[in-house]
Amino acid sequence: MDGTQRRLWSLVFVTAALWNLAGGLPGYLAPSWVFHALFDRALSDPLLTSIYRGAWGTTFLYFVGYLIVARDPERHTGIVLLGTIGKVFFAINLLSLYAHGLATDLVFVVVVATACSRRCSSGTCSRCVRTEKGSFDFSPDHFAARTEV
Repeated sequence: MDGTQRRLWSLVFVTAALWNLAGGLPGYLAPSWVFHALFDRALSDPLLTSIYRGAWGTTFLYFVGYLIVARDPERHTGIVLLGTIGKVFFAINLLSLYAHGLATDLVFVVVVATACSRRCSSGTCSRCVRTEKGSFDFSPDHFAARTEV
């Protein structure tokens, strides 16, 4: 990856980090408000409020992870892979809730933004993990070689 590509991918991951901050912070600080906006119902049970706040805390951790990736996209492909898997399951769950009439149209903003960020970041993950022969190598040796200083 040359310097221009590295700067581009760093910008992609800074943008992804800011998106997760924009979602994670309000969800963590005002979980009842965000819950009502997404699901059009009150979040009044203290236990469920704590669990929901914890879910948004996870989103805030994506913010931290993507900032780490932005510093060196080639070195931190594992974070990208983990983030991609987590976000795909998150989007599927939101769409399932919507399909069952349990979520508002606002979930589409989250799902579309998640899909866009996943499309961008999966591109860097596949570019960074490709071997010389064009196949993918997810072996520990391949990742160890990428993370050595």
